[in-house]
Amino acid sequence: MFDVVIAGAGHNGLVAAAYLARAGKSVLLLERYGHVGGLAVSAQAFPGVDARVSRYSYLVSLLPSKVVRDLGLPLTLRRRRFSSYTPVGTGGLLVDGGDEDRTAASFANVTGGGHEIVAWRRFYAMTAAAATAIAPTLIEPLPSRDQLRELVGESWTDLFERPIGQVVSELFADDVVRGVVLTDALIGTFADPDTDLLANRCFLYHVIGDGTGDWNVPVGGMGAVTGGLADIARKAGAEIRVNAEVVAIDPATGEVTYRDEKGEHTVTGGKVLANLPPFTLARLLGEEAPERPEGAQLKINMVLKRLPRLKDRSIDPREAFSGTFHINESRDQLALAFRQASAGEIPGLPPAEVYCHSLTDPSILGADLRRSGAQTMTLFGLHMPARLFDRPGAKEEAVRRTLASIDSVLAEPLEDVLLTGPEGVCLEAKTPLDLEQDAGLPGGHIFHQDLSWPYAEEGGWGVETVHERLLLCGAGARRGGGVSGIPGHNAAMAVLGR
Repeated sequence: MFDVVIAGAGHNGLVAAAYLARAGKSVLLLERYGHVGGLAVSAQAFPGVDARVSRYSYLVSLLPSKVVRDLGLPLTLRRRRFSSYTPVGTGGLLVDGGDEDRTAASFANVTGGGHEIVAWRRFYAMTAAAATAIAPTLIEPLPSRDQLRELVGESWTDLFERPIGQVVSELFADDVVRGVVLTDALIGTFADPDTDLLANRCFLYHVIGDGTGDWNVPVGGMGAVTGGLADIARKAGAEIRVNAEVVAIDPATGEVTYRDEKGEHTVTGGKVLANLPPFTLARLLGEEAPERPEGAQLKINMVLKRLPRLKDRSIDPREAFSGTFHINESRDQLALAFRQASAGEIPGLPPAEVYCHSLTDPSILGADLRRSGAQTMTLFGLHMPARLFDRPGAKEEAVRRTLASIDSVLAEPLEDVLLTGPEGVCLEAKTPLDLEQDAGLPGGHIFHQDLSWPYAEEGGWGVETVHERLLLCGAGARRGGGVSGIPGHNAAMAVLGR
């Protein structure tokens, strides 16, 4: 018998295992795949091409620095100086985190005056204050709604009660600026920000990470995060078994049944932590499953021979692509794509954003690729719900339209700069259905289910279930989205009674 059995060795399961093993608990961590890390992994996606891409998750924001310090995680995060660049005609909107005057000049050139930069600074001063107030509560017992509202103060109404799309439309006059703000409300979330507070929840988690809201590049790729966590857990005494698929959990007895190449086995935990999607957990418990979630994104990983040329000759492509490069993501373009996808159509001009992480972390490229000028490029496409991909040829059409969307803002076709490896062009696309097939995510939902508000009247750590021995340590928990480690930390604290 183990003190704790953890089902699922994604980053949250690894965080929980590391904390609990270091506290002297006997811990068994079971993982269905042949590797740990879940979707926070690095991979050589293209055979014969020496580039390790963060294949699924790719940036770090919500991971609390306290967790990194507590566990001694050997992780280097690099801040991206250039927050974003948005092509507009033959110019573009640059947000330069190292030069406020340059940012202001770019806003003036694109929007025709000084109003938008003033509104921008006021808005993000508000979100920064909210981040400072909210971030520490994410790794503490849950506050009530009233307690969190008191901490947040004046920005509560705009962030929690009014649709974020309405707030943004009132504060900003320029369509492009509105869109740049609203993309943070739509990552992996299929919602109308003018009416649906689900977009507010998505936006909130994108601007409060670790008290700053910064989205940083992990040196070595996302695999450096989970590989480091696994090493810490093992050294502390946790046992990790891969190729061990959990097939049943008895929450009354703590018995966990899993299957490996030798057959089925049963182990018992004083506590069982589920680092699994709620839809999957219900099946393992023999309970009625909740409504199946639906993911809404298109992920494309690429390796380029070189960066593409821009229509805007005033900016270095290395600056434009090192942060978030927005593609047809004005507010009106986002709204049109949402309407088309809601009607069951692949958007005609898909909104998307790309990131070239090798500009910030060249170590993910082999020496020959670095010398040649090659770069990685990751694309995240919005408003691509799973329902669009249930017919033959839909994935290919979505990729074709997305590449055409990129080309519409570049000075040359992207396909002209794609690297060709021994097995073909270095481009792989992942739809929600691929994520369901490849990674076991029901509906391909990257957050496992709709994000929740970071408060609850019932208190606790937000990881409790109706079963005394069963706790959540993944995205089914009350707080945390993306790569955060927050549910893992909170589950461990609940077990330890802290």
